[in-house]
Amino acid sequence: MRNLRCLACSLLYFSLPAAAGLNDPFATEAMAPLRPSPQLAARVGEAPCATEIPGTPLAAIDAVDLALCNNPQTREVWAAARALAAQVGVAKSAWLPDLDGRVSGGRLITETRDVSQNSAALTLSWLLLDFGQRSANIENASQLLNAAASTQSATVQSLFLAALQTYYNAQATRAAVIATTEAERAARESFAAAEARYNVGVATPADRLLAQTAYSQATLNRIKAEGEARNALGALANAMGFDAQQRIVLADIPQAMPDGSFQKDVDALIAAAQARRPDLKAAEAQLKAAEASVDLARAQGRPTLSLSTGPTWQDLGGVVTNGGNVGLTLNVPIFSGFETTYRVRSAAAQAEVRAAQRDRIRSQVALDVWKAYQSLNTATQSLKTTADLVASAEQSERVALGRYKAGVGTVLELLAAQSALANARLQRIQAALDWHVFRATLAQAMGALDYTLLQPAAEGRP
Repeated sequence: MRNLRCLACSLLYFSLPAAAGLNDPFATEAMAPLRPSPQLAARVGEAPCATEIPGTPLAAIDAVDLALCNNPQTREVWAAARALAAQVGVAKSAWLPDLDGRVSGGRLITETRDVSQNSAALTLSWLLLDFGQRSANIENASQLLNAAASTQSATVQSLFLAALQTYYNAQATRAAVIATTEAERAARESFAAAEARYNVGVATPADRLLAQTAYSQATLNRIKAEGEARNALGALANAMGFDAQQRIVLADIPQAMPDGSFQKDVDALIAAAQARRPDLKAAEAQLKAAEASVDLARAQGRPTLSLSTGPTWQDLGGVVTNGGNVGLTLNVPIFSGFETTYRVRSAAAQAEVRAAQRDRIRSQVALDVWKAYQSLNTATQSLKTTADLVASAEQSERVALGRYKAGVGTVLELLAAQSALANARLQRIQAALDWHVFRATLAQAMGALDYTLLQPAAEGRP
């Protein structure tokens, strides 16, 4: 029993490193990407993950903060990456020896004897040579981790863009309420002018009715706009992880005209996107992992050389025996029913699949950048043109109203001018929405969508 206790002490000694807190000897936690948070997306400053709507008016950067921090998808992709980081540790552990302890006890009962029988053994096993199995397995696990990190980045950028689209849509509906309210005010003024002219006998009942109809239509448009604005705020609250009835006050969007700095050589933009798009990086890593799987399948059909050694102890009826063993084991696969052949073929076919997927995504990246660039170019020109359109429509409406009040213009001219002004303001709002959204879309297509897009110093960049 004394030797048995010594063997138990030896087992305890070898287990002390793990018990002392050596839970990550291969530093796999450091390999995993950061949690999707403001720090991950180039947020300026040390900001904790947002969980509550701020007391100040909600800016675009606040909306994105809340969406990234509260969306379950960010937790999902982060946990998946950490799982694959642990698999890298599993692959690396194959380079270390295994230490196993075995203890058994019993009684040997025969017609002439009744003796106790106890034994113990401590065995150290170490794989010395495997012709590339472990290296290929580590490469496969490492590339899958790289793919997971890139997938996380792509997911974060997609959620980032979706949050911005929802936020800017809420801003557009709020601007539409202001525009329709102004159109209602103008229609009310026109109706008052028509009614005043009707009362003094210089306008027909038809003029008064037309003005009243236009006023009622403007009121209806304002009511619809207010309903759409409430729905947009509910959608924004939902995107940020809150109930739709959550009260939200939006901050004003800076009125900065685009400077056209994004208008570069499209070929250069596409080349830059193909170098940094996270989904393309994920596809590249998946291809490298598949190629490592081919090497692993080949190595699994090759010989292995292992070392085993350790002490043994046996107590049989009071007769104690101490011993030990040491040996080398060479395992040479001779025939496995062509299993290795088909494993290699399967892995090679999977690598071809990954290569085709990589090429498809590369082509899609070029199309995404082209479409986003053209859309932003159109939105930029539209934003500049609608500014002139609103200015001329406002002047036309003022002239028409003055002419009508002076008795030299008709109510149809006035109503047409007011309708044109209302449409121009709505087109201006839509153009501004399109510009903000397509600006973010181009950044996402380039693989460069992060918080720097929303920083004041970055105004005017795509």
